[in-house]
Amino acid sequence: MKKKKVSKNLSVNFERVDQWLKEYFLDPNTTYCDFTQFRIDLYETDENWIVEAVLKSRKRSDITVKVENHRMIITVQKAKEKHIRTIDFPFPIINHLVSASFHNGILEVFISKIENGSGKNRYITLT
Repeated sequence: MKKKKVSKNLSVNFERVDQWLKEYFLDPNTTYCDFTQFRIDLYETDENWIVEAVLKSRKRSDITVKVENHRMIITVQKAKEKHIRTIDFPFPIINHLVSASFHNGILEVFISKIENGSGKNRYITLT
């Protein structure tokens, strides 16, 4: 089995991330936004943190994903209706490779634990 090489630029305190995940799901504001805007779930694998947003009856062109330092901003706009969810991470996600896909009403944003990003604020292209 190959051991994955983690870039030195991606120093993350994993204990702090675990605590952040627990606090995120216990925050009453998270639940409120899940019901009033759109639901967001967070997952973790060996290689990625995954942000999943349930956006049924939306099109790819209605959605933007932007990463700004420690923050991810998901905006869903259709006509005059606009919903924004912001997720603050306990580390600078701009330093990580971020990719996103949208299929069957589910947005998945992958934040790599092992690959570097540009280190700049940016919009993420949906595939």
